Amino acid sequence: MTATQVGIVGAGPAGMLVATLLRRAGVDCVVVEHRDRAYVEQRSRGGTVEHRVVDLLRRHDLAGGLLATGQVENKIEFRMGGRRYPLRYDPIAQGRSHYIYPQQFLVRDLVDAYLSDGGDLRFETPARVITGIEGDRPRIEVESPSGGSDVIECEVVVGADGEYGVARRTVPAGALQTYEHQYEYAWLAVLAHAPPSSDCVINSIHESGSCVHVRRTPEVSRFYLQCARDDSTEDWPEERIWKEIRLRLALDEPWALHEGPILSTGMVRMRSLVCAPMRHGSLFLAGDAAHVLPPVGGKGFNVALADAEELALGLMDRFIRHDHDRLDAYSATRLARIWRIQEFVHWMMDLVNTPGLGTPTAPFLHRVQMARLERIIASPSYGAAFLEDYIGYW
Repeated sequence: MTATQVGIVGAGPAGMLVATLLRRAGVDCVVVEHRDRAYVEQRSRGGTVEHRVVDLLRRHDLAGGLLATGQVENKIEFRMGGRRYPLRYDPIAQGRSHYIYPQQFLVRDLVDAYLSDGGDLRFETPARVITGIEGDRPRIEVESPSGGSDVIECEVVVGADGEYGVARRTVPAGALQTYEHQYEYAWLAVLAHAPPSSDCVINSIHESGSCVHVRRTPEVSRFYLQCARDDSTEDWPEERIWKEIRLRLALDEPWALHEGPILSTGMVRMRSLVCAPMRHGSLFLAGDAAHVLPPVGGKGFNVALADAEELALGLMDRFIRHDHDRLDAYSATRLARIWRIQEFVHWMMDLVNTPGLGTPTAPFLHRVQMARLERIIASPSYGAAFLEDYIGYW
């Protein structure tokens, strides 16, 4: 048996940020992760880092990799009817910008920082069950890489193991309220070994469905294609993927789309979800274990890291200063922000995605969609309101 103050389930961005901050503050913790280290450090997810999270990482001296190799982004581009509509962050942003830094790079940085500080991080160690969360000595029963078992006894458990992990399932039935919305379409997520074709995110509105182009690295690009909810990756061979990307991103002016081998594809069944409260007894949920956001706007990665910092600061107050107030307020504090972001993402989903594909009302709804974008471009106040939320101004 291992005894510690905080047991953390999940070595993704939220779990590793909590662990790294606690370790540096002298709070003892153990992290367990069911995947191996190579998988965790190569798992491709989000990559847009908001200025608030950049500031967060700077405050804790964890922004070195991001600042050295991340790509600054200070505008967003919409496309519609063969024309481009760029929106620059300034003067609204007052110098704030996004960075493009793939999630797996940040996880790698956090893993390195935690281990270099002597942290206890156990890969290939799935949590089988969490017990005792309604008391003051919860236990995490884990399976070791050799096939044996161990028990981690702690005072607090942090569940950062995603939507389908053991942490959320541990909360008793009826103690957790789940709010969920399913969208009528899906996104095909495409990772291609192709240099980015733009210096910013492109959101293209098209009658055939949306297309989003995102930079990842100087050699790799991410694309999202709106498609039918019941589509599978088998419905989208490489030839069809590039044909639709060319169609939906097309301009009535010279522009080059960089193509290359497709590295991976995945189907994202677009949905939003919030679990409340984000705490039950001595178990605290963070990141995807507590809420799910569609990838539009790049908010999910950033919200998870903001959860992690708030939770880590509350745990520091508890264990170092014996003050429980911030930790007790964790769920209410984060949910207020999470619902605000959910509202914006829900609105942006309607802005970007073509509604009613394949139905008789689609042409009408697409014209309404186009009018909404035209208003953002034409109205300084409406455009400013959009940018405040998109940039993460407040």
